[in-house]
Amino acid sequence: MIYELFYWPTIQGRGEFIRLALAEADAKYIDVARLSENKKTGVTAMIKLLENDSLENSPFAPPILKFGNQLISQTANILMFLGERHRLAPTREKGRMWTHTIQLTINDFLVEVHDVHHPLAKSLYYEEQKEEAIRRASNFRSERLPKFLGYMENILSRELSSKPYLVGKRTTYADLSLFQIIEGLRYAFPKLMSEKEKNYPRVIYLHNRISKRPRIDKYLKSDQRIAFNQHGIFRHYEELDL
Repeated sequence: MIYELFYWPTIQGRGEFIRLALAEADAKYIDVARLSENKKTGVTAMIKLLENDSLENSPFAPPILKFGNQLISQTANILMFLGERHRLAPTREKGRMWTHTIQLTINDFLVEVHDVHHPLAKSLYYEEQKEEAIRRASNFRSERLPKFLGYMENILSRELSSKPYLVGKRTTYADLSLFQIIEGLRYAFPKLMSEKEKNYPRVIYLHNRISKRPRIDKYLKSDQRIAFNQHGIFRHYEELDL
């Protein structure tokens, strides 16, 4: 069966973490909302799914992954599902739960990144909360980014040189997600990252390894990879960078 991914068609957002995992797994999937509009594809089809009150377990928001009769929502849940099916997570429960824990931490970091430019409300334009965003950005640069990246660096420092991954000896979906975080931070905060990356050599080393994986490299160069833009989670505003 072919996976069906439901996510917004013009941004990377949370859906990109799923796309990267599917690319690494070389799994066949349909990016539903990016296809032309009809009863089963396009944004209308995704909205229809979200508004379907007859579903036993209704999803709150995209991303949503459909596989046969299974409907899975929440980024970390989808990645845990794909991880077990496509060897992107350890086989033992302890390792799977640790991978899931790291992913949940990455999800928390993603919220903090978004709230730099929208600290008051998602429904307000950036210009309506610009003053608060500048204050939030200062705290993010000095405290929150170092806290999260430092945590990931610390995890990697505990691994032997022969295990340059977050969990075990193989690439997991957590590694792919950390790669995406670094990509997004470089877009949103280029000056900050230029200054801070030297503090996290293991994180950057892992990022570089992931970028060179054949399937990831192919995906990044393809039309499937949506470019970063000012409508996604990672947004670049000069006044929020250094």
